[in-house]
Amino acid sequence: MSSIFDIAIKDLKQIMRDRKVFLFMLLMPVAFTFMFGLIFGGSGSKDKDTRLVVGMFNQDAESPVSQQLLSLLESSTVMRLQEGESQEKLEALLADEKLSAVVIIPAGYGEALQSTAPLKLTVITNPSSLDGTAVRTEIGSLAGRLASSVHTAQVLAPQGGAEFTAALEDSISGWQNPPIKIREEQTQANTENQEASQSSDNAFAHSSPGMILQFAVAGLLTCAQVIVSERKSRCLQRLLTTAVSRPQILIGHYLAIFGLILLQFVILIVFGDLVLKLNYFSQPAATLLIAVTATLCIAAMGLFIGVFAKSEEQAISFSLIGMFVLSGLGGAWVPLEYTGETFRTIGHFTPLAWGMDGFKNILVRGQGLQEAWLPAAALLGYAVFFLVMAGWKFKSE
Repeated sequence: MSSIFDIAIKDLKQIMRDRKVFLFMLLMPVAFTFMFGLIFGGSGSKDKDTRLVVGMFNQDAESPVSQQLLSLLESSTVMRLQEGESQEKLEALLADEKLSAVVIIPAGYGEALQSTAPLKLTVITNPSSLDGTAVRTEIGSLAGRLASSVHTAQVLAPQGGAEFTAALEDSISGWQNPPIKIREEQTQANTENQEASQSSDNAFAHSSPGMILQFAVAGLLTCAQVIVSERKSRCLQRLLTTAVSRPQILIGHYLAIFGLILLQFVILIVFGDLVLKLNYFSQPAATLLIAVTATLCIAAMGLFIGVFAKSEEQAISFSLIGMFVLSGLGGAWVPLEYTGETFRTIGHFTPLAWGMDGFKNILVRGQGLQEAWLPAAALLGYAVFFLVMAGWKFKSE
């Protein structure tokens, strides 16, 4: 057992002498996390108005009832109004997809709403647009609220005039401030869901785990070079003449790579939680499980590269190619949710996709240990595969 630790300590000392270790372990992951986070809006856009833009053409501007409808539409949390000079110009903007819909209040709408033959609002949308469907639903709901308020005001002030206008305003205000309200108790589950929602709004929730996994693979080039250098300098051959067995040598190298990558994971996860305000520690057991199994997998991959590479140049090439291919297919750069089904299926043949699933289940979806088992099992399966392949190659030399 002491021989295994001696080999691991020797590897770690040799790896730490290389300045590229700190570059790939800390500096580049942090820099790329910020870069990709800003690309996906990680600088924070809480003040940005994300409501759907709807063109408004009011042909009944003089009616108090139509003015009340306009106020209701302007207070919507789904859409924001953009008034236009004419219906034709608004329809042109809709055709250019600069508007989600166009709503037209016809002349006499307010007066007709108080009669037995009310007029309907004209809502123009693109037939294939989901945004248009959302706008239609919202306008229908607000228009129905106004119609109910008008009927209530007519009952309270059948003579019309100023009393009707006051009753209409009171009725609409009653919709916004109902006399009976439901009080929501803030339970622990609600708190966790709220924290998860805040984390999911943080675009670093994708870039942080993506860069942790990507640069863990990139850091293998130094680890693999150590194994290649040991073989090239014939230290391996001399070591095999001692009482140390081949499995002990492999385990020693593997332990060194595992320790280095796990340290990288710990530092970057703490950085993500404390600095980037991500909720890695909201589910500590799940985070630990994904981090450890991802480390086991990536360390096994590093051992596999070191055993198979015949030169330091090959070790570098295999590590960098693996980083780019696995990161691209595994969703470390662009979320697999944004890609097609075929690409997502192919991506999940890579271990990094499962690592991303595990971390994003925690950060974005607010899930815990129960949902971490499947990604962890997949990562552990890849670790066993790479270890078996490395052992087979090492034994055959």
